[in-house]
Amino acid sequence: MEYTVKYGTWNISQFDSGKLAALCEAGYSPLAARVLCSRGYTEPMDAKAFLSASGPMPEPGIMQDMDKAAERVRLALQRGETIAVYGDYDVDGITATCLLTEFLRSQGGNVEYYIPARIEEGYGLNTMAVAELKHKGVSLIVTVDCGITAIEEAEYCLREGVDLIITDHHECKEQLPRAVAVVDPHRKDDSYPHRNLAGVGVAFKLAAAIVGSQEIILDRFCDLLCLGTVADVMPLVGENRVFVAKGLQVLTHEPRPGIVALMAECGSEGTEVTATTIGYTLAPRINAAGRMGQVELATELFLTNSPARAAELAKALCQLNRRRQEVEAEIYKEAQSMLRGQKTPSAIVLAGETWHQGVVGIVASRLAEEYGCPAYLVCLDGERGKASSRSYGGFNLFASLEQLSHLLESFGGHELAAGFTIARSQIDTFREQVSRLAAEFVASGQQRAALMIDCCVEPELLNETNVMALDQLEPCGAGCPKPVLYMDGMYVDQLSEVGGGKHLRLRLSRDGVSLGAIFFSATASRCGISQGDRVEVAFTPQINDFRGVRSVQLNLVDLRPDQGSAWHIYERYAAGQTLSAAEAEQLLPDRREFAALWRYLTAMCEEEKLSEERAELAKKLRSATGMDWSAARVQLCLDVLRERGLLTFAGTCEKLQITLCRSEGKVDLEQSPIMIKLKQQKGAV
Repeated sequence: MEYTVKYGTWNISQFDSGKLAALCEAGYSPLAARVLCSRGYTEPMDAKAFLSASGPMPEPGIMQDMDKAAERVRLALQRGETIAVYGDYDVDGITATCLLTEFLRSQGGNVEYYIPARIEEGYGLNTMAVAELKHKGVSLIVTVDCGITAIEEAEYCLREGVDLIITDHHECKEQLPRAVAVVDPHRKDDSYPHRNLAGVGVAFKLAAAIVGSQEIILDRFCDLLCLGTVADVMPLVGENRVFVAKGLQVLTHEPRPGIVALMAECGSEGTEVTATTIGYTLAPRINAAGRMGQVELATELFLTNSPARAAELAKALCQLNRRRQEVEAEIYKEAQSMLRGQKTPSAIVLAGETWHQGVVGIVASRLAEEYGCPAYLVCLDGERGKASSRSYGGFNLFASLEQLSHLLESFGGHELAAGFTIARSQIDTFREQVSRLAAEFVASGQQRAALMIDCCVEPELLNETNVMALDQLEPCGAGCPKPVLYMDGMYVDQLSEVGGGKHLRLRLSRDGVSLGAIFFSATASRCGISQGDRVEVAFTPQINDFRGVRSVQLNLVDLRPDQGSAWHIYERYAAGQTLSAAEAEQLLPDRREFAALWRYLTAMCEEEKLSEERAELAKKLRSATGMDWSAARVQLCLDVLRERGLLTFAGTCEKLQITLCRSEGKVDLEQSPIMIKLKQQKGAV
């Protein structure tokens, strides 16, 4: 039987158990203390500093050109000039646009806002938009979440006599646009300490610089600041934690009419808003407006003060999101058909004639995760195409596009997500070259494709009190992810497929503790498990409230047949490391086990050959013999039998091809060098 795990490697962090007491004494719960220790925060003061949501916010003026930008905007306000806030069509860009527009209007400004149509105009500043804004009397354009690569467009503004201020947070190229001010923490000459601000974060800094107070702007706009920061997957460390923690409070207790309406339309009215709520409930619906070419629905939703109008807009957004899901499914199906039958790629580069430009980025993300490599999807239109790409395992997309810029007409973005325009005739060459770069990246050993697990825990720690206390780590998101915990030796007491067979619900137990679990987008057959199996699980614990009954539930991140703690001992033994006496005893088989295994193999081999997965063989032996076989014990016995000439095996470490050998007379297994070595380490000889 073959089984599928989402992550080929599980990296389980270790921690100094001696440090737990100090954290627990400082008020951290047993689970939270373990997670903090595993992340390197072993001293109470370090943990407090890391989790602080009230830390200092560096002054905006530290940013290069921020003083120039603030001075020019103040002058425009004094003169009564018409100012245009020019944004982007994702959540970060929309919230940045709304924040700066609402702020400048509150200062008496005559303000227009402009977000380009994704399909017709594409990303960023364009000359047609500048011409249109100039025609409306705009004399100052302030970009938010875009503009850092707009070299030609900035020159056009200069020629047309329109002043330009750029605020952005994307990666910079060698040449910066010529503008009144270019504000971007990624500038090579910028000393701002927190480079990982979202676009809305940079817009916030500009507003704060104009009025001279960050606290005033934070109090008023922390909801928009929080939404954009979380949706753009910015690390929740430093001042981003301040933005998000305060914003979540306002979104939960004092939301603006648009958020109230959107939560109600999603069926989440009155519930606490978390970073997860933003990432999985609010952001997809807000993003749908830009993806599907109706970004004005989202901007008006944030800016309206009318509950009735907000309800109309929220309903329209949710309908648009459902349509987006349908289009996404169609593109994903077509992309899968293109990849079917091919060998596993080092990079995916696909092109489609009818693909929707606003949706391909989501499909690229799904493919990157599924195939374990960066994905680039190109929407063709005549002789050129516009592409969206998503990273995998730490591969730097922006750097890859820089290296291949000679094949591109334009490009922009950052390490994890980027876009570009390419001639149809260059796509095949681009595919070849970017696949080479991705393969070299994997070969270098830099790829980070493993599942990072915070720590191993005991089932008895997973009670309602301890799980609820994990809120001490909030807000969680990029840079401070939700805890991923590990348990082995869990028996599957019950399992069923729910959600039309799309998800797996389980009841797991060990040491007298029984816990419910849910594994989304998984089935029993793909996981290779059945009732009665012993499994290892990686999970995030949560409180499930069903019809007023609260219980701890494991939200599984990954699952695999249990190799047992003995497997890690076996790997150390196989690598030539010396085992402790207790470890050697745990690994050392006895005669009964050799006899049981030999009888099983003799009975099951057809034509003296058996093809079997190691973990599955251990499960069958447990069932047939009543002994507590682990995968490590199976492997060691096979090693001994092979060493003594009784069988051979080949194949992968998971799928073994076992062949029994003919032998004359009795074979003394105790004389096996493996057995002798283990007994020596056990201290038995």
